[in-house]
Amino acid sequence: MSKLKSSNYKVYSKFIENLAKKLTQFYYLKLNKPFKLSNKLKGKGYDPVTSADKAFEKFIRKEIKKKFPNHQIIGEEFGHQKSKSDFKWVLDPIDGTRSFVIGNPSWSNLISLNYKDEPILGLANFPILKKYYFNTSDKSAYVSENGKKKKIKVSKNSSFKNLKVSGAFHGSISLKKQKKITKILKLMQFPCTDALSYSHFAEGKLDVVIQAVNKIWDINPLIPIIKAAGGHVTTWKNKSAVQGGNILVTTNKKTHNRFIKLLKPATM
Repeated sequence: MSKLKSSNYKVYSKFIENLAKKLTQFYYLKLNKPFKLSNKLKGKGYDPVTSADKAFEKFIRKEIKKKFPNHQIIGEEFGHQKSKSDFKWVLDPIDGTRSFVIGNPSWSNLISLNYKDEPILGLANFPILKKYYFNTSDKSAYVSENGKKKKIKVSKNSSFKNLKVSGAFHGSISLKKQKKITKILKLMQFPCTDALSYSHFAEGKLDVVIQAVNKIWDINPLIPIIKAAGGHVTTWKNKSAVQGGNILVTTNKKTHNRFIKLLKPATM
């Protein structure tokens, strides 16, 4: 992870915390009402986008530009605003749009600050749950709920046979490949809900999270939170997760390596 001075971490983490509160207020003031829905794939699959996704992203971009006008921004809905800055904000205005559409409260606003292409600070804000997860350095992660901030750490007490494993393939892993990883399927005993599962992992409520086809804005904001809480995050091929893909998150190296081996048949 690229290093910043502690004073710089304070500036950016304070901005992220304030932004989380503003996003929740913005939702209840402007977006807690009927919305327009369309399908990005138009007959070739289902990838929903709502007027709320676009409104959130415009709001986030505006807040970043006011404070850090020279920074790059890349978002799911409005693309990449480039500059010569080493700092880049990666945005998913609504992670879990399907959940948003049906009224499931698990959707979130995801934001990361990347320095030299490495995610260094992250935010996962859950407006309906009135809580948000974030990190303030590469070693400190927190959850804020009902105005109370608590430091979080991944679980370190579970044996392999008692692991709480959450997983979802989002329809991207064929049945043929799934049959090659039956041990993984049997271990996936807990529900998986987009960024909320990664957040619960960082909080110590889950021991392993397995997801497929994460885009950069799905995972970049969670990477610094997971690492600051003591977790390990890579692709199923044990490569950097920064470019997205099929993602594995575990509490320690030994467990991580074991799951990499179990997942290998689905990566070939």
